[in-house]
Amino acid sequence: MFDDFFVRATLAGVGVAIAAAPLGCFVVWRRMAYFGDATAHAAILGVALSLALSTSLLVSVLTVSLIMAATVSTLSNRGFAMDTLLGVIAHSALAFGLVAVSLIQGVRIDLMAYLFGDILAVSTQDLGVIWGGAIIVLLLLAWRWAALLTATLNPDLAYASGINPRREQLILTLALAVVVAVAIKVVGALLIAAMLIIPAATARAFSKTPEAMALIAVIIGILSAIGGLQGSYIWDTPTGPTIVCVAACLFIFSSLIRLLTEKTA
Repeated sequence: MFDDFFVRATLAGVGVAIAAAPLGCFVVWRRMAYFGDATAHAAILGVALSLALSTSLLVSVLTVSLIMAATVSTLSNRGFAMDTLLGVIAHSALAFGLVAVSLIQGVRIDLMAYLFGDILAVSTQDLGVIWGGAIIVLLLLAWRWAALLTATLNPDLAYASGINPRREQLILTLALAVVVAVAIKVVGALLIAAMLIIPAATARAFSKTPEAMALIAVIIGILSAIGGLQGSYIWDTPTGPTIVCVAACLFIFSSLIRLLTEKTA
């Protein structure tokens, strides 16, 4: 079973979708889309660090993503506008990462694989990392689901209920860093944010509760991954971008259904 590269790729795509989709719901609810983008871009710095120090890619990307998140949290309380700060960090981290990778001597890498993913080259070991990360993210969300929802919907109510919104933000940031670290092999640093946001945004049109939205987002993410893999195989297109294209088509379809429903109501 695992000798078939297409089966491994499918399992990898499904694993990333399961991890990214419910987390993406919180990204959408909290309007943190740019934060997810900045974290993903910072992952390229983690790739450079991993190559330079010959360390684990997962550990390096996780470390850089968490440092970036801590930097944003610290500076955002010191007079910097959040959108400006994220814009500076996102593009600076990506640029420094690309330059750092190009300066590493004696290492030949396919930079496009890190930018847009190389899901067809996923190994059995990569599958273990992806599904391990997905399980960690799901356990974190299941453990803090009610607290995260309360802190997202009403920080004042969260404080009154004994919930620290900043702690919940930290948990969300940790989960986001894990998703970025495990998804970089599948969809690449430039497309991770799309897999977080698009399935969650698509699920909004079909859900009435937060739990339903998270579940539908997972289903849409899985359909996008499988559909993208099939489309890539049929039309010989880049797999990571094709997965995102399928997700975008599902979003457009859901938006049209929502518009038609509102007109006939």
